[in-house]
Amino acid sequence: MSVAVDPDFDAPAEEGAAVSWRTWAACGLMLLATALNYMDRQALAQQASDVQAELKLTNEDYGNLEFWFGIAFAVGGVATGFLVDGFSLRWLYPAILLGWSAVGFLTGGATSYRELLTYRVLLGFFEAGQWPCAVAASQRLLSRGNRAMGNSILQSGASLGAILTPLVVLALNTGGMGGWRTPFRVIGALGVAWVVAWLLMIRPRDLDAPETPAEAGKAGDVEVVDRATTIRRIAALILVVIAINLCWQYFRAWMPKMLEREHGYGKAAVQWFSSAYYVAAGVGCLAAGVLSRRLAGGGRTVHRARLATFAACVGLTSLSLAAAYLPASPLLLALLLAIGFGSLGQFPLYYAFTQEISTRWMGRVTGVFSFAAWVVTGAMHPMIGRWIDRTGSYAAPNALAGLAPVVALVALLALWDLPGRSRRPARPS
Repeated sequence: MSVAVDPDFDAPAEEGAAVSWRTWAACGLMLLATALNYMDRQALAQQASDVQAELKLTNEDYGNLEFWFGIAFAVGGVATGFLVDGFSLRWLYPAILLGWSAVGFLTGGATSYRELLTYRVLLGFFEAGQWPCAVAASQRLLSRGNRAMGNSILQSGASLGAILTPLVVLALNTGGMGGWRTPFRVIGALGVAWVVAWLLMIRPRDLDAPETPAEAGKAGDVEVVDRATTIRRIAALILVVIAINLCWQYFRAWMPKMLEREHGYGKAAVQWFSSAYYVAAGVGCLAAGVLSRRLAGGGRTVHRARLATFAACVGLTSLSLAAAYLPASPLLLALLLAIGFGSLGQFPLYYAFTQEISTRWMGRVTGVFSFAAWVVTGAMHPMIGRWIDRTGSYAAPNALAGLAPVVALVALLALWDLPGRSRRPARPS
């Protein structure tokens, strides 16, 4: 089995080959797709109190919505991953985006817990397709040295969407009965504009996959490694994707409720701080790509540059141990901003590590890793809901969620490469 890594893996990397404006523009479109993905998803978290009050949901009910969303996301990631490897990305990507946009629009009409649950399951299934599509597109469009930066651009759409969602909620949620419905409908309708832009920009053969490992080798992107190394790296990345998602998804889903109910911040203050949190997350995401690229250009190998940047991000998310036990204060908010900065910064690096596993089967690889992450993170939410219903405290979940990425860092250090292992470039056959 071949693993997609640079044949000059042990040599200092250059800053990366020149990239055309159309390629960066395509990355920008994927940023907007990620933004829409998060806006459709985050519309519930930002209006959770209103939805719970109108539909009479407990915290455990809310946790179950997140659980089944996660399970559907896991299944959707695998299903889409196989489709990505067999069908045209130019058509598959917009079809998936239209699917989740339509479901997001319909969520605005939910009148019961069962109906809302159905829409969340469908939303999770379709939204999962964003990542196999985007990561495969990034891999096909960009050279290895530019992928962390490209991944940072597309992943920063998560923060853009999460920044905009509270502002959309403030503008469109009237605060009365049913006021939460309009944001779902407006956000869902935006997907149509993205599809038009994508089809106008992306040409039929722009996203063709390499037919064989040998073809990928001609581009300087592959190296043959033994099966044991491949298995170790896959195991490491499964631990990585679970750990970084436990952190990110916890704060995404529960931070607004925690600030409002445990620390006494008002609804408007929570919405504004949520936007600030995702600004910090977006800056962290872009900073991770820039730092990784600069470190690689400064004499480190691409892998070591990514690893050093990932470690810095893990240090920031570990601040949750202090934030968990602080009262409402500027220091609490500052630490939460640092956590958001570090948490989203981990994702483009994870995607870059993932893009080393395969060139031909990128969709399947991404889908399987996504499945593992969402099964575990989906199961987390009902447990957190029960814990909060029973104790009334968010402190322990806050602390543990931020420490989870430490496991990811240890996995990369211990499993990616054994000390002294030699590497040899692929011989195209």
